[in-house]
Amino acid sequence: MSLSTPHPTDTVPLQISDVRGFHVPGDYVETDSGTLMSGGIFVEHYRPAKILKSAPVVMVHGNWQTAANFTGTPDGRRGWAHDFLRAGYEVYLIDQPARGRSGNPADLHGLREGKSVEFVEQRFTNAADSKLWPQAAKHTRWPGSGRRGDPAFDRLYASQVEALVDRRATEQLNLAANIKLAEQIGPAIWLTHSQSGPFGFALADACPDKVLALLSIEPNGPNFHECLMTGEAGGWFRDSEEVVRPLGAGQLLMNFEPPLPAGQPLPSQRQAKADAPGLVPCHLQTEPARQLPRLGNLKLAIVVGEASYHAPYDHCTAAFLVQAGVPADLIRLEDRGITGNGHMMMLEQNNHEIADLLLQWLSDRRL
Repeated sequence: MSLSTPHPTDTVPLQISDVRGFHVPGDYVETDSGTLMSGGIFVEHYRPAKILKSAPVVMVHGNWQTAANFTGTPDGRRGWAHDFLRAGYEVYLIDQPARGRSGNPADLHGLREGKSVEFVEQRFTNAADSKLWPQAAKHTRWPGSGRRGDPAFDRLYASQVEALVDRRATEQLNLAANIKLAEQIGPAIWLTHSQSGPFGFALADACPDKVLALLSIEPNGPNFHECLMTGEAGGWFRDSEEVVRPLGAGQLLMNFEPPLPAGQPLPSQRQAKADAPGLVPCHLQTEPARQLPRLGNLKLAIVVGEASYHAPYDHCTAAFLVQAGVPADLIRLEDRGITGNGHMMMLEQNNHEIADLLLQWLSDRRL
């Protein structure tokens, strides 16, 4: 569909029977300031007038974001929540613990940080000018210039919030909260983005009967070492010296077989050569690789934008999971004729076209 042709999600009135918000409580914690609650989440629940799908969809935002990522775009169009509602799915939207409307007790969980205008421009909205990775020049789908002062950029930046710095604490809080929500609403399709990618893997490992499918949109990665972007042609990438993800795809120990002792990192090794130009060599498990049998039947799609900073390395997350016996379907949008997208694809000009692809993927798998 041409960008000049409005998508039905933006033009057809939505038939919604109910919209509600509720909190999933966390745990009480004793502090020097008195008793506080840690780990609660706020959830929005949207119900279409006609429920056509048996399983709901739960959408979980990424770092420095809130559920607002899925309710509208910076140029004033409807969001992915509306695409799924139009298709007949119930939709749940989460604000992560200690984020947005989920409660943010100042005495708990340590440091928080936001991101500067310059970071947001370089990584999210104006990658073509930053040229920090080889695919960045292809970024064409952000609405507007992607620079401060442009209305769409200013609206996006106004939505950014501080987030916890501690990666492990973040994943622990989200896993506990997501388990409680999964037990409350039952089997569902989960959609994660960026930082929340590992939350989906951990939840599916902890509650395989509650995660019918996982749409992992550019999950936080790559495995083991951070990928640092240099902006230097011929040497675009370098590995962080620190092993940031010692357990592979996240901070939390999953149910590997044979079991991995608590506190022990997964043995890993780096590929001798990248799979293709413009990609990073992957860090994968040292063979024989431990398996993740509880994820063996998971329907999993890892979706990557053509111009995103994830484009050089999300294949490594897919390869790590496949090596562990998880049938991951790596979808590069450009291979499906959807070009020019950056990391915040749910907010970009062709967001509905991408949602249509996700909906078709689910339909093909009878979900």
